[in-house]
Amino acid sequence: RLVQSPISHNMQNFETRISIGGGSCAISGGYGGRVGGGFGYGGGAASGFGFGAAAGGGFGLGGGAGFAGGYGGSGFPVCPPGGIQEVTINQNLLTPLNLQIDPTIQRVRTEEREQIKTLNNKFASFIDKVRFLEQKNKVLDTKWTLLQEQGTNTVRQNLEPWFEQYINKLRRHLESLEGESVQLNSELRDRQDMVENFKNKYEDEINKRTAAENEFVTLKKDVDAAYMNNDDLQANVEALKEEINFTRALYEELAQMQTHISDTSVVLSMDNNRNLDLDSIIAEVKAQYEEIAQKSRAEAESWYQSKYEELQATAGRLMNDLRNSKQEITEINRMIQRLRSEIDRVKKQVW
Repeated sequence: RLVQSPISHNMQNFETRISIGGGSCAISGGYGGRVGGGFGYGGGAASGFGFGAAAGGGFGLGGGAGFAGGYGGSGFPVCPPGGIQEVTINQNLLTPLNLQIDPTIQRVRTEEREQIKTLNNKFASFIDKVRFLEQKNKVLDTKWTLLQEQGTNTVRQNLEPWFEQYINKLRRHLESLEGESVQLNSELRDRQDMVENFKNKYEDEINKRTAAENEFVTLKKDVDAAYMNNDDLQANVEALKEEINFTRALYEELAQMQTHISDTSVVLSMDNNRNLDLDSIIAEVKAQYEEIAQKSRAEAESWYQSKYEELQATAGRLMNDLRNSKQEITEINRMIQRLRSEIDRVKKQVW
């Protein structure tokens, strides 16, 4: 921001020129006043008109010029014969100018000086950077020129052996890669054959596993049927044991009855008036009862013996069936363990 200074400065300038020669002299005087000033970077110059001269200066960013004028009378260029004439001065020029001074002008000037200093520092730094970059640019231009002058003849001669060496190296690397490619292709075919073989084995194992699972289901059904049959056989054994106990109790009861019958005495009331043979009658009755008792004992013994033999045969048959069922269950459990181990082995081979 440029601010016009309100400061006025009165300057009286007297300039005397005496010319000696030919009897002539000239005295001239001038009174000049200047009001002028500018704020800017640099200096302002003003020239006075007339016989007076003045100079003005300013401070600030940019350029400024002070304006001044000199006011004065022209005087008499030639000294008259009568002597030195009286010099006439305009009194208006001696009157002080009435100027009002702004009270904040000092603060404004201080702020503007600080701003000017800051901007001048930034401008100086910018100028230094520009000069540094210009010098660096000149150095780079010089290097580039030297490289162009040297590279025209020597670069081709220096790079050809290097490129030949690099090309030979790449060729050797290519040959090595081709050999590795052949080896890798053969290994790939071997791996593919191995994968195909494992795939076939895996399919066979899957089929075997399916067959084993089907067989396992069938064996499980057989085991369940064997368990059911075993339960039925156990129930039959219990029923036969109860029947044997019942038969034994019946036989013991019959034996007790026979003993009781043999120990019973028969009392007969006879008419004494008749002449009867009591001894023969008693013997006959006793013989009949003994016959009945022997017959009953024989029948009971035969029935008990037949039942006992039948129960023993049934029990033996059931025990054989139970033993066979246990053997079958053991064999089936062994087969189940073997199938599980085979399934685990197949899983390990697959994974």
